[in-house]
Amino acid sequence: MAPNTSTSSTGGLTRLLTIIGILIGVFTPIIYVLERNLESLYVFGIEELHEVAKRGIEHGGNDTAKIVEFIVDELKQSHPKYVNPHWNVPEEWMFNNAGGAMGGMYLIHASITEYLIIFGTAVGTEGHSGRHTADDYFTILTGEQWAYVPGEFKREVYPPGAMHHMRRGMVKQYKMPEDCFALEYARGWIPPMLFFGFADGFTSTLDVQTMWRTVVVTGREMIGNLLIGKI
Repeated sequence: MAPNTSTSSTGGLTRLLTIIGILIGVFTPIIYVLERNLESLYVFGIEELHEVAKRGIEHGGNDTAKIVEFIVDELKQSHPKYVNPHWNVPEEWMFNNAGGAMGGMYLIHASITEYLIIFGTAVGTEGHSGRHTADDYFTILTGEQWAYVPGEFKREVYPPGAMHHMRRGMVKQYKMPEDCFALEYARGWIPPMLFFGFADGFTSTLDVQTMWRTVVVTGREMIGNLLIGKI
């Protein structure tokens, strides 16, 4: 007698839905508790980073390398356990393609609730900001960033020292018209942002080497921070 494939399929679907329901039931209260206490999980301060960036600009002027060195050295002194100090190691820099924009990225810190990077380009770029599960603070170090939201008729302009705050869930078009580098800090839920970060790699550039390097460095930093209790 042939097996009843309809019954088998229904049973499989029921088990899948049961597992999903259990996972939702387990993780929903955990996420709820963490969401209410996110502030206590952050190790970097918004004003702290803005002040460090501005001091770096005063120190380095138009020399981006000097600005980055100053910022990383200061953060390494104030947050020794949480900062990747190897800004001058070429392997720590990688391309980042997201939302149609392309630039170079160096990961200073990455954990479940925060990331801190240097992002920029020497040739200009433009793209979609993404709609994220974290607040994003983009402090311009050199160059200039422009932004636009539908319904407005003038662009937003962010010069060196300005901090562009993108609230969680907000979306904009942005442009770095020429060479521009920034200190970018995100706080909130970082893992869901990775889908946006890798989408262009899977659907457009197909740059497997860059995607792999991004996974290795991001994973190294996130896991390393988890091992010392940093969520």
